[in-house]
Amino acid sequence: MAHKRKKQLSQTQTIALGFFIMILIGTGLLMLPFSSRTGEFTSFADALFTAISASCVTGLVVVDTYMHWSVFGQLVIIVLIQIGGLGFMTVGIFFSILLRRKIGLRERGLMQESVNTLQIGGIIKLAHKIVKGTLIIEGIGALILAIRFSLQMGVGKGIYYGIFHSISAFCNAGFDLMGYQGEYNSLVNYAPDIVVNITIMLLVVIGGIGFIVWDDLTRHGLKFKKYMLHTKIVLVSTAFLLLSGAFLFWLLERDHILAGRGAGEQLLCSMFASVSARTAGFNTVDLAGLTDAGKFLNVVLMFIGGSPGSTAGGIKTTTVVVILMYIWSNMKHTYGCNLFGRRLDHESIVKASAVFCTNLFLATAAVLIISAVQVLPIADVLLEVFSAIGTVGMSTGITRELLMPSRVVIMVLMYCGRIGSLSFALSFTQKKRIAPVQQPVEQINIG
Repeated sequence: MAHKRKKQLSQTQTIALGFFIMILIGTGLLMLPFSSRTGEFTSFADALFTAISASCVTGLVVVDTYMHWSVFGQLVIIVLIQIGGLGFMTVGIFFSILLRRKIGLRERGLMQESVNTLQIGGIIKLAHKIVKGTLIIEGIGALILAIRFSLQMGVGKGIYYGIFHSISAFCNAGFDLMGYQGEYNSLVNYAPDIVVNITIMLLVVIGGIGFIVWDDLTRHGLKFKKYMLHTKIVLVSTAFLLLSGAFLFWLLERDHILAGRGAGEQLLCSMFASVSARTAGFNTVDLAGLTDAGKFLNVVLMFIGGSPGSTAGGIKTTTVVVILMYIWSNMKHTYGCNLFGRRLDHESIVKASAVFCTNLFLATAAVLIISAVQVLPIADVLLEVFSAIGTVGMSTGITRELLMPSRVVIMVLMYCGRIGSLSFALSFTQKKRIAPVQQPVEQINIG
């Protein structure tokens, strides 16, 4: 008698389910009375929104993190951020290594999918390097911030704040505890502070370039020619986006939100805005006061996001570069997309196009739904939607004003943005099968 073949979840489905379970556990913990500062139960809706935002390292909030949550609630949030940033498979495999458990091929495949690496070989060594590197970088960031905050808050609170904000920055989460200075204030009071600004920016950038790039840099040092094509694209595109984003932000806002500030503070604010829009979610200027042009710049940067296999979201830098190179090669009528002495494979071009279109479609649909549900400034809705799907966390303040249908849309976008919109969609479909007989080809007019 033949045994029925047991249906097994795909790697993407397993990761999506893992995040979902983590969100439910986080929601349950945040609903408990001792998770709130007042000792009262938090509603399921508010706890769920916060758990999704933390697990998906987004940073959008419906209640102020300092004013509403107790220390226990804040610890739940930061644990969700840490696991969500590294990927639960990375954390799970690291503990398996510590417990000397045997790690099978399926677990290795899940780890490969989780960090979006190119090959399965050496994946356990990479997991060890990711966790070790994370602890070192977050530790250095926490130490610098703790020293700075201790001068203002006292040693105990300074250390706690240093650790919390270092993890939140490295994981590109955007959660902060500065609500005691003013609700939903983020880092506005630290706009002229060089130490806080530079430390947060470095943590965000290092977390956002991706674990694969880390591995390449540790193996080859500063020898650019020896880097993988992936690493070269990430480093060059990241530098270009950060510098051009800062310049454009200064150009658009110098007579508005930056007016009246000194040249040094304008430079810091512009750089911070450019870095943070790449999925970090912190802000040192009031986003509600930005011009429409400034908001649109943020939308573009948020849509691009960080790099693959990192703590950042967005469609990723490599996706944008691949699409731009494909367009450029077509304009020049050249065969293939060539970059840094290498030719991009056709599958990468197809995937990049699919990721770009899927995210753009979801964002457009979300803007239409929210605009149909309630009347809000369209620029603010655009910023909110692209902030959610890019797992950024920037908002002009309308998050608290969203009605439940709009909140559901934002929560779905945050979840899809962390899992990967295309991967999430494909997790519900079977593996494609090539039909033995295919339909005849016929050309159509394009453009």
